[in-house]
Amino acid sequence: MYYFIGIDVGASTTKAIVLDNKSKIIGHSVIHSGADFEAAADKAYKKAFKDVERESQNKERVISTGYGRRNVPFADLTKTEISCHAKGSYHYYRRAHTLIDIGGQDSKIIKIDNSGKRTGFKMNRKCAAGTGAFLEEIANRLKIEIEKLNGLAEKATKNVTIGSYCTVFTATEILTKIRQNVREEDIIKGIFDSVIKRALEMDPLEGNIVMSGGVVAYNPYFVKMCEQKLGKEIFVPPFPQLTGALGAALFAFETKGGKHA
Repeated sequence: MYYFIGIDVGASTTKAIVLDNKSKIIGHSVIHSGADFEAAADKAYKKAFKDVERESQNKERVISTGYGRRNVPFADLTKTEISCHAKGSYHYYRRAHTLIDIGGQDSKIIKIDNSGKRTGFKMNRKCAAGTGAFLEEIANRLKIEIEKLNGLAEKATKNVTIGSYCTVFTATEILTKIRQNVREEDIIKGIFDSVIKRALEMDPLEGNIVMSGGVVAYNPYFVKMCEQKLGKEIFVPPFPQLTGALGAALFAFETKGGKHA
């Protein structure tokens, strides 16, 4: 009997998932990564097991992924975040699709074929635009709790264009719009639209679309805006922020010859 654990150490948050011997999720966690990735991995691991009735005879298999995957000393193996996100996405959506993952510090577009094989990817790590960090910075500038952004964007009545790519220039642009008496709700929707544009410009999008990541997890209206822009329905997995951690856990499961339920 084994527990199969995936730990995704991101620059912003660290995620962990625990699977049982039937590949069922029995525990998960999300915490801030902070400056100590090793401590964050340990904390996420322990938190994921908080409600699991652990049996002493059970063994564990741990695979780490993400930006800080090499900072998990108790991991048996490491896997790239691209591989793990593709794995986690295909687990819930078993057909050819394009995954758009919008995380705290980067955005990824991953192409996956009908068999679950990754056929290509693009990644943005050069600029905060198009990431959760961009939304967080703007929320701080406007002195709005980040959890309230989704509700504010839903109340927008006008389309506001935010043209700047840089967080600093965007802040200046927002101040200008505030002086022009543009409503806060309309500005927030404009910021959402700006993040969507940056992500969609990374690579042409084809066929079925799946979205994951922390931005998606906490902002359902963001997904709705994407659907309107693309003119198609978008699938969001049950735990969108845990896609990479799930993929890592599934790889751990398969290394022990497990068969999915």
